[in-house]
Amino acid sequence: MHELGVISAMVNSIEQIVKEQGLSQVQKLVLEVGELSGVVPRYMEVCYPAAVYKTFMEDTVLEMETIPGIVKCKDCGREFNAMEHDFVCPDCGGQDMEILSGNDVIIKEILCC
Repeated sequence: MHELGVISAMVNSIEQIVKEQGLSQVQKLVLEVGELSGVVPRYMEVCYPAAVYKTFMEDTVLEMETIPGIVKCKDCGREFNAMEHDFVCPDCGGQDMEILSGNDVIIKEILCC
């Protein structure tokens, strides 16, 4: 489960941002989690309390938004959601595809007070 490492790295990045901006506390953290990122949102939710325990983010609310894994078939050019079609092009059956979106975990918003 690498989600704990992902969250820990984000906490370190957010701590730098908060210090640079002269802020004191983070109320809410909003993450965009791509379907193709390899990160399981449920595991992130489970790991989150341990990752922020005894940090400045201990009372921070975590919110996550799922970004669809959109790909483009390299054989026919069709764009589709890879997860919904089991990574097989619904038009030509091709499996060679280019990822267009949904392969990242992005800090979308840091709400501070």
